[in-house]
Amino acid sequence: MSEYSLIKVGRVETRRRRQPALAPDERRAALIAATIPLLHEHGTEVSTRQIAQAAGVAEGTIFGVFQHKSELVICSVVKALDPRPTLDAIAAIDPAADLRTRLTRAAEIVHSRFATNADLMHIARRLIIANELDPQTRERMTETRGQLLRAVTALLEPDAGRLRIPPGEAARLLLLYCGANSFGPYGDTDAFDGAELASLLLDGILQSDSGGPAKC
Repeated sequence: MSEYSLIKVGRVETRRRRQPALAPDERRAALIAATIPLLHEHGTEVSTRQIAQAAGVAEGTIFGVFQHKSELVICSVVKALDPRPTLDAIAAIDPAADLRTRLTRAAEIVHSRFATNADLMHIARRLIIANELDPQTRERMTETRGQLLRAVTALLEPDAGRLRIPPGEAARLLLLYCGANSFGPYGDTDAFDGAELASLLLDGILQSDSGGPAKC
């Protein structure tokens, strides 16, 4: 064998070592990771060819670990909308901070989640309405709002005695504010920040007798 052939064989062997075959679960995870940004860009019209190119695999590889494109899309949406990072961030808010500071931080966290995933939330809603999800996945996706609601409620409960409404209702209002602020129907590009959302919830829009907003 010539020196050139030996070098060429060596390069092929090196490439093979650098690109080992993935286990099915690892391959699924890699394809999901490649699909999520494409869903943001193209929605459900993304093609398996685009996904394969983004993942650096042959198109047929997709169907070795997913039955069809819809399954991959659903798994990708579920992964992207996993509430755990958001719940952990809310739980990490300093409980010793004052109410306004805690609520402002919660508004920032929830708004960031909604704004980042607005496109995927619309996809998830369509999948639910079209009844394209299995019961377990449907329950998992619809329960996310309940998990967020409970997390914000727990954040407000230490100051329940200072609120005119129960902490659970205040938490529901915050989620509504954040939702409208992120993907409301009016196409407003000027979003409120966390401090403004917290002030709207705590202070309302009326001035106090002194001329300034009544502070909670």
